[in-house]
Amino acid sequence: MTNTFRSGYVSIIGRPNVGKSTLLNNILGQKVAIVTERPQTTRNKLVGIRTFPDAQIIFIDTPGIHEPKHLLGKRMVRAAQEVLQEIDIVLFMIDAERAVAKDKEIIALLKDTGSPVFLLINKIDSMKKTDLLPLIDTYRALYPFREILPVSAESGEGVDIVIEKIKETLPPGPKYYADDMLTDQMERFMATEIIREKIMLKTSEEIPHSVAVEVLEWKEREDGMVAISANIYVEREGQKGIIIGKNGALLKMIGTNARHDIERLLGTKVFLQLWVKVRSGWRDDNSALKELGYP
Repeated sequence: MTNTFRSGYVSIIGRPNVGKSTLLNNILGQKVAIVTERPQTTRNKLVGIRTFPDAQIIFIDTPGIHEPKHLLGKRMVRAAQEVLQEIDIVLFMIDAERAVAKDKEIIALLKDTGSPVFLLINKIDSMKKTDLLPLIDTYRALYPFREILPVSAESGEGVDIVIEKIKETLPPGPKYYADDMLTDQMERFMATEIIREKIMLKTSEEIPHSVAVEVLEWKEREDGMVAISANIYVEREGQKGIIIGKNGALLKMIGTNARHDIERLLGTKVFLQLWVKVRSGWRDDNSALKELGYP
């Protein structure tokens, strides 16, 4: 490495639920991307920024590439694919426990990018070391990866090596963001994502993917408290009842858990009001998707 300052954009791509958002949070040392065990948790491109004395890395966490069933899903996949044309390095993440044929579909997309591609094999702490080398050989035969790096996004094992390899590969460039900036996302967006995460963690089956959150009001009071009002949209009346719960108990729990995380995000007390409303077919409604922030 020379003393030249390096900077650039690094995309994290892969199938749903392989650990992309967990990796980003680990690299940044702070939670900026919501994480659940549900596939397709990430719906928008999310930018995370890590600044070092010799480099600034702008990470773009993308929705998992999957077979879409709704207009929302199609837009999520399109967002992930478009990022391949905009970045300096691609991190293609796979799950060591779930390496399947569908990864070949993503590898086919990689052939359209002129950027170097790193293969990150996640969850190595849950596999036998003797199984790792054959897995590496399998993927090496599919694509000329610049680097093949085993990691554990959860524990952080191997993450420092990923960062050093990125810094070595990035081109010389300016500092795009202030040193203390971790993300370019607005606080309102982060709040909606936190609320959606708590819903996903507390519900099951089709509910998580049928939910959207919209902040209606955001007021900063004279005493420093932030008052937030938000709608939770579902597609059917039965889903509304599930989220509200008996005597409103589940909605209250979701609100309490979300409020605590939003307070940590903002560094101040928060008053959070949530309403659940039915918006039938919003995932296939072009105007609804735009209103809810899915371009």
